[in-house]
Amino acid sequence: MQSAIVLGGGMIGVSAALHLRQRGWAVTLVDRREPGRETSYGNAGMIQAEAVRPYPMPRDLASLLKIATGRTNDVRYSLSSLHLHIEPLLRYWWHSAPKRHREAIDAWARLIAYATSEHDILIREAHADNLIRRAGYRHLHRDPVSFDQAIKAAEDDEREFGVRFRALSGAELAKAEPILRDDLPGAIHWLDTWTVSDPGALVTAYAELLERLGGSIVLGDAQSLQQTATGWSVNTDKGRIDAPHAVVTLGPWSPDLLTKFGYRIPLVRKRGYHMHYAGGASLDLPLVDKGNGYAMGPMAKGIRITTGAELTGMDALATPVQLASAEASARELIDLGQRVEPDPWFGTRPCTPDMLPVLGQAPRHPGLWMNFGHGHQGFTLGPATGRLLAEIMSGETPAIDPAPYRPERF
Repeated sequence: MQSAIVLGGGMIGVSAALHLRQRGWAVTLVDRREPGRETSYGNAGMIQAEAVRPYPMPRDLASLLKIATGRTNDVRYSLSSLHLHIEPLLRYWWHSAPKRHREAIDAWARLIAYATSEHDILIREAHADNLIRRAGYRHLHRDPVSFDQAIKAAEDDEREFGVRFRALSGAELAKAEPILRDDLPGAIHWLDTWTVSDPGALVTAYAELLERLGGSIVLGDAQSLQQTATGWSVNTDKGRIDAPHAVVTLGPWSPDLLTKFGYRIPLVRKRGYHMHYAGGASLDLPLVDKGNGYAMGPMAKGIRITTGAELTGMDALATPVQLASAEASARELIDLGQRVEPDPWFGTRPCTPDMLPVLGQAPRHPGLWMNFGHGHQGFTLGPATGRLLAEIMSGETPAIDPAPYRPERF
């Protein structure tokens, strides 16, 4: 029986471990905390079938100036930490040119095509259907020009990728969400995306499925990973564990571990915040208010607001300026009620400069595998890339060509 250590208990790691276990591998999942407590816990709770185009960096001067001068809530940066981001941001800007972005879209959309179907298998096996709603979400627009542009873009996506949507007029939106202001231009209702009432609980359900199938989950220090004569070892609360294969699924922490083996993989690390609100109105479906840089949706703890990207240090203190701005914008739309938690949650999204995940075997270290760098879509893509990685590791013919995601491209 083949055996592997999977380092990282988020959606990516749990999904990869599950797919390996389903192929007969002996699998030990190692993390410093129980599964689903880091980035996979804090997202907007959507499995985004419509997210066929990875987010490019703006290349027009007007948009860049808005970011530089703090006039957009999509992106905020800490001047004292900016030097940490300059190199990956320059690469990101280069890859965001139209031709290179098109190449990223082609590779990205092939993964997204498997997102809901691969989740669906695990949801049913994990008996987690109570957490899922298959009714889509709404992309809100506050000005008619952006709404018209969004309709054209949605029509392009439907034509090219088959994603379904419905354009709602202001009156139709007000009827669908009676608690909203009734003077808005409208919204795009993306129909194929699924929403999750508790993202952390879904990862936990998948982790419990892994254990029922015979996989092991232990607490341990991923940074203790060492190459041995027969493969790889890591220190855990159950002692040292050895296996011929090790899989790095540590999200934004992955490059830090890989540097000790001589790999330098750039990431744009985007911090995001969330907060729950209760006692006010209740939304039917999640809303993304793109013009104001946040998403909000109904979850188990109340309405969750999730922010855009903050470029800061990994260990920097919380500076929830974007959350405050998002909250103020949301209160213009609905009665949010009161904050549930005393402090906002925050975590970091791992975004590669070319907008594609890093997936495959380390070029110079047999048995060392990578699966990270999914940007804003790790929660969406975990089961899809977990399947792809397990197929490669097991010597199967992969469902899609893995070449665009190979680690050696860096």
